[in-house]
Amino acid sequence: MQKSKNAFTMIELVFVIVVLGILAAVAIPRMSATRDDATIAKGRAQVASIRSALVTEKQSRLIVGSNSYAPLGDKTYIFRGNTYKQIDNGGLFGGVLMYPISSSSTSNGWSSSTSGTYTYKVNGSSNTFKYTRKDGMFKCTSGNECKKLAK
Repeated sequence: MQKSKNAFTMIELVFVIVVLGILAAVAIPRMSATRDDATIAKGRAQVASIRSALVTEKQSRLIVGSNSYAPLGDKTYIFRGNTYKQIDNGGLFGGVLMYPISSSSTSNGWSSSTSGTYTYKVNGSSNTFKYTRKDGMFKCTSGNECKKLAK
């Protein structure tokens, strides 16, 4: 009677495990870098949205005769002696964005301070943005990822 060989040998199993280990060692760091790139891309898109919304708000103000930029953080502004309340949809940049960005205290996300600066944390790095109402500029003033976020 002849035995049928329906199983893997120990050497074949060890070889497969080693190959899978090598593939995992190469793939995991690349997936981590992809996540970091995605977080930076998300931040860059949000910065572009904020800047675009500021320009749109400026154009809306020009139509009614005001040449001032939107007050980020301020809930009221005065134009020609009249006090106007800024629409606030909640969250950060609610006065200019239709869908405001929620404030986050986690490692990745936006937060604001009382001094009018905004911080975008990405991968443990804090990147500070400053809005200047005088000229409507929303610029990254400090942080390791400023060049990537504010292209």
